[in-house]
Amino acid sequence: MTVIEGAAVLVTGGRRGLGQAFVAEFLNLGATKVYATSRRPVPAGDDRIEPVALDVTDERAVAALARHARDVSIVVNNAGLPARGPIVAEHVANVEAVFATNVFGPLRVAQHFAPVLAANGGGALVNIHSALSWAAGAGAYGASKAALWSVTNALRVELAGQGTQVLGVHFGYTDTEMTSSLAVVKNDPRRVARDVLIALTEGKAEVLVDDVSRRFKAALSGPVEGLSWTVVDGEVVLGHRAAERGDG
Repeated sequence: MTVIEGAAVLVTGGRRGLGQAFVAEFLNLGATKVYATSRRPVPAGDDRIEPVALDVTDERAVAALARHARDVSIVVNNAGLPARGPIVAEHVANVEAVFATNVFGPLRVAQHFAPVLAANGGGALVNIHSALSWAAGAGAYGASKAALWSVTNALRVELAGQGTQVLGVHFGYTDTEMTSSLAVVKNDPRRVARDVLIALTEGKAEVLVDDVSRRFKAALSGPVEGLSWTVVDGEVVLGHRAAERGDG
């Protein structure tokens, strides 16, 4: 169980989209300070928010932030890079760039902030995955989120001894800039953030925010063909129905 009231929090990618929703919800639940990172920070207009310039692929920058933000007891790895093309046709350098941000970035943040969390009583690490962690057909993005899921599971075991709660988060399409061009049913980012914070205070290790993520995880127990998917009339469709359409 993690206490949010009175906490100092770090949210990577915290100046727009889902990250911005996390910042707002943490403050609503009583966090006293939120370090909100972005590549190009802008003034927040709230003394409780400290905008911080950060590229999660930059080892020195992450290390410097960990030295600066010594009061942090909750870290949210939210920063991510999209990629929608087929992985078989994607240049490997582009795939590596996606993994650099979506996998090695959160790992780098976790490594540098683990001692900070330990010094502040254990705290919590929240990694933002995706329902696409468990589904085929999402190119380098889905592959990177699957890798991050595995990294999170390893961190959960390795950080248990210092009392750090590690929470993995899965959800489907959410209404942010990243999905603005997609004609699909989308989650409200504030509701996603709120559900994640509730799970955090309840001491959970994993949260499946919506029906899409719950269906995807349930499909893991079946044949791998069931992990294909497509969008039909704005709704995500799994398994044989997706395969019958020839996409997913």
